[in-house]
Amino acid sequence: MAGRRRAWRSPVVGLCLLLVALVGCGGRPAADTARAEVQRLLDRRAAALLGHDRAAYGATGTLAGYAELGQVPFAEWDYRVTTVRTGGATATADAELRYRIRGYDGAPVVAGRTLRLARAADGRWSVAADRPAGQGGQQLWDQGAVNVVRGAHSMVLGTGQPQGQLRSYARLADRAVPAVSDAWGTGWSRHVVVLVPKSLEGMAALLGSPASSYRGIAAVTTGETGAPARAPADRIIVNPEAYGMLGSLGRQVVLTHETTHVATRRATDAATPLWLSEGYADWVGYRGTGRTPEQAAPELQRAVAEGRVPAALPVDGDFSFSGDANKLARAYEGGWLACRMIAERWGEARLGEFYRAVGAHRQRAGAVEDALRRVLGTTSGEFTADWREYLRLQLG
Repeated sequence: MAGRRRAWRSPVVGLCLLLVALVGCGGRPAADTARAEVQRLLDRRAAALLGHDRAAYGATGTLAGYAELGQVPFAEWDYRVTTVRTGGATATADAELRYRIRGYDGAPVVAGRTLRLARAADGRWSVAADRPAGQGGQQLWDQGAVNVVRGAHSMVLGTGQPQGQLRSYARLADRAVPAVSDAWGTGWSRHVVVLVPKSLEGMAALLGSPASSYRGIAAVTTGETGAPARAPADRIIVNPEAYGMLGSLGRQVVLTHETTHVATRRATDAATPLWLSEGYADWVGYRGTGRTPEQAAPELQRAVAEGRVPAALPVDGDFSFSGDANKLARAYEGGWLACRMIAERWGEARLGEFYRAVGAHRQRAGAVEDALRRVLGTTSGEFTADWREYLRLQLG
């Protein structure tokens, strides 16, 4: 009589079979496997984008974004996957996108992205969507196709803007760069990247902030203060609505002001008060334009005429975009006139030296006081008194 075949397996083998779906016998956890698979997928997608290979890009998932990015001259584009959360045939991946524009970025710009993924019947992942992570700001191509205009010292990237309009920005930026170098010196990149979204809402989305924060603000500059030489290039981001309301001189002053922030970024630190960084940028912006204090500082002129001479230099809180617009204007005007006074009394070269000395202090406490003493030979109290008298003479 034939005996019954008995099923038997060792406890070790049984454990391996039980866990294989989760870790594989002697292998990596499923989450690590999915992360590695997604990383390889995004590596192929990045290579296709840099190689301008539409078919290869499409083989990795949605073509959304490919056409929008087509004109931008990227020298680098890659993803670094940080987490993958799977759920059957779908997954969500968090990644750092690192990209560099050829000729402008000394180091990659880093942006958080969240990618939605789909798994085909053959087990391969594909990209279904690629969006900004969390509350992070958008990239310009998230808002539509990017048009590119190259200037002699600038690159202008725009969405929803005609080429002729973008060329006008490039002309202004090309004039701003040598003007800034003439005032500050040539020890900076001497080129700028200007982003021109379609609207105020587009500008705010790039900055990850509500539009109300930038209403009436013509442009801002993003960048890392005190950054090393190989930091990513700053971005000048334009509010086309407020910028469009300016005259030709106003537009040039704004672009020159923002370009000054790009040039001075490495010398600007937490020690640098906003009255100095914004005042210096305005001083360079107005330099050589012939604008008088009455013309360039109307809000402060009105206050001085009414006997309301500020008791002290503007504090950082006075420069809040979401506060009183007139107070904001007086803060900028007061900073500009402080820098103008330094340039007139101590000389333009000494103004630049003073700016650098403040930023080199590395901490706010004592930075301005030390630079006033060492560079200008004065004290904080004397400087403030001189500035108040200067306001009366120039605006009274």
